[in-house]
Amino acid sequence: MNKIGCLIAAVVVIVLVGLFAMSTYNGLVTAEQAVEAQWGQVQNVYQRRADLVPNLVASVKGAANFEQSTLAQVIEARSRVGQVSAQATQQILNDPQKFQQFQQAQDSLSSALNRLMVVVERYPDLKAVAAFRDLMTQLEGTENRIAVERRAFNQVAQDYNTRVRKFPAALFAGMFGFQPKPYFSAQAGAETAPKVDFGGATPAPTPGR
Repeated sequence: MNKIGCLIAAVVVIVLVGLFAMSTYNGLVTAEQAVEAQWGQVQNVYQRRADLVPNLVASVKGAANFEQSTLAQVIEARSRVGQVSAQATQQILNDPQKFQQFQQAQDSLSSALNRLMVVVERYPDLKAVAAFRDLMTQLEGTENRIAVERRAFNQVAQDYNTRVRKFPAALFAGMFGFQPKPYFSAQAGAETAPKVDFGGATPAPTPGR
């Protein structure tokens, strides 16, 4: 009886450990899926911004004597974003260095666009064009959305990372291949939408009139 009792007890323990491991695994999968879904949202809003840049550049190029160095910075930053974004999603999420490169490229484009907005203030003729104003409104909305989606990503990543590091789930996380996810870090001006105010914009006077 003692041997049978010990055997039953061992089987019960094994079953309980198995059920706990399965529950832990499912919880980690759910949390990781939430991170990847939110990462998709982040990529979507960044892609929307990247898609706006060519039209923005084309409209600005039409302004007489526009500062070409500022325009070149935007074009170059957008090119770097395209190069980094071509990497696989999984690679970026599981590699802190690649994630940092992704953020640096996106923040560089944010900074270049902010500088462009400052320069645009000197060109009332450009600001008076309806198509350009529409582009600026779309850009401002996209920048705001980027900030929102980045914060949401950090929240779900924090929930996932907490699960991965908590005992006793931490005992199984490495075994199942779950890795901590990186966060977006705050950077001066990186999440600040360009201030666009065309309310007082008036066309520059035309020579000879």
